[in-house]
Amino acid sequence: MSIAGRPVAAQLRARVPALTGRVVARLLADLPVYAELPHEEISGDIADIVQHNLRLFADVVEHRRPATDAELDQQRDSAAQRAEEGVPLDAILTAYQVGTAMCWQETAKGALPGDLPTVLEIVERIMVLQQQLTSAVSSAYLEARQILDSQEHGGRHALMAALLTGEPLDRFTHRTGLRPAARYLTMTLALAPHPDELGQSPGPGAGVAARRKIRRVRTALDHFAGTPVLTALDASGGTVLLPAAEPPPPWRGPGGLCALIEEAARAAGVPITAAAETAEPEAVPAAVARNAEIVDLVAGTGRPPGLYRLADVLLEYQLSRPSEALHGLAQLLGPLEVKPELLRTLETYLELGLDRRATAAALHIHPNTVDYRIRRIDRLTGLSPARPADLQHISAALVARRSV
Repeated sequence: MSIAGRPVAAQLRARVPALTGRVVARLLADLPVYAELPHEEISGDIADIVQHNLRLFADVVEHRRPATDAELDQQRDSAAQRAEEGVPLDAILTAYQVGTAMCWQETAKGALPGDLPTVLEIVERIMVLQQQLTSAVSSAYLEARQILDSQEHGGRHALMAALLTGEPLDRFTHRTGLRPAARYLTMTLALAPHPDELGQSPGPGAGVAARRKIRRVRTALDHFAGTPVLTALDASGGTVLLPAAEPPPPWRGPGGLCALIEEAARAAGVPITAAAETAEPEAVPAAVARNAEIVDLVAGTGRPPGLYRLADVLLEYQLSRPSEALHGLAQLLGPLEVKPELLRTLETYLELGLDRRATAAALHIHPNTVDYRIRRIDRLTGLSPARPADLQHISAALVARRSV
């Protein structure tokens, strides 16, 4: 089909990039909820689905047929994602209508009186495609919302609550008919804020970015487990329970738990600090509490994001327990209280493996200054990281300081 002597489909395909930019700009101007979406989502998912729709319209016109079911899969997936992010359905349908109208305006531009039969046929094709899009998007959106609502209020939510509160399992099974797994891999996650959550006043924009981050973490966890896992997550993190596999996954290496956290962090676009422990259902509350303490210890000791277990922080964990010795250990570095530059140098020096040049670079000072400060620390406290016996006491004292 041609208008003004130009093939409609070919002309539209040639203008897809520019037209995509105009459609996206119109959505941001006319629909507040789209204007508040994260920039990453606008330039990624939203722009991709606009381009897909424009090319689909060109195919429908060129081949003079309705869209196939497979050609609408990407729209269904997009609608389900928007449902998980809490974008209203009416805004999504309006966006499709805006895009279709702009596509039609681009197609009919320059039409001549003799093009009337072609114009009428294209209008008919547009109406059929718009009907298909509305049906596919609405059904996928509502299905996703139904699943989310059923998960939130259904058996999985009740099971998660029972495990975290330590409800007797025989009573839970009798009440719900659900049977917990024999063992669970308990995980506590701490999610850093995504850049799209920062620098924004409270509102849908930051909220959408947070929900999107959480959805991507859940997707990575579900993919690893091969089934929807039990989660209680918000923007800052939370608790995850995975039925323990037999044999259990390795801690490190391909397919391991550390790789899982790394993949979840990549998918969400944020650093993740996590702790994990396998426990029987009755021991889940204690394991979750211990995981939370480990995550706090990791954050407090300046360790990098990643997955940790109790064995990784045994010294810090033990020193964080209340005892008479704890205050005494902390006081070993008391003389440095009034010399924060010395304390910061000491902490950095230990974090960087006693590397004076790396410490100097991190603190933006000369390596000789690092040596001078280490000597001053020795004079003030009687402890030097250069002496192996003192190094143990210094490390313990730094942990104790963070715990008192």
